[in-house]
Amino acid sequence: MMTNHKATSLVFGLAVLLYSAQSLTATDEKQQIKPKITFLVIYRPGPAWLPGKSVSEQPLKEHGRYMLGLYVKGSMKLAGPLTDNAGGAILLEVAGESEAKAIVAADPAVKSGVFLCEMHPWELKPWGKYAKKAKSSAQPGTPADAKPLPHD
Repeated sequence: MMTNHKATSLVFGLAVLLYSAQSLTATDEKQQIKPKITFLVIYRPGPAWLPGKSVSEQPLKEHGRYMLGLYVKGSMKLAGPLTDNAGGAILLEVAGESEAKAIVAADPAVKSGVFLCEMHPWELKPWGKYAKKAKSSAQPGTPADAKPLPHD
């Protein structure tokens, strides 16, 4: 049998848990309200690029640390070198173009001239979702599955 004190403690504990869960949900909803813009940043060899050297042989240690910091912060989602040694690319998710420009301008590899870069806003499409819809309605590649795609 539960005493009044234990019952009160239990009810209070449950109330705290429910309030915490609602607060977390409200916080998540507020964070989801802020739209993020995706940018593709393409890095190309700059004036300080070491000729005849691969991407892995370039002085990019500080650039790598900077990228890791952006990833931990949540601004950078994907990054890596181009396998033809033509530079690299990153995918940023930020509040706007000014934030993306500031991130690129602060990159040690850009500041040192190892990289030049171009930046483009990028609207990613949920192709997995489109594929599931097409598969559920008809076989892909047949005229029967001619569904509107995001660019139609």
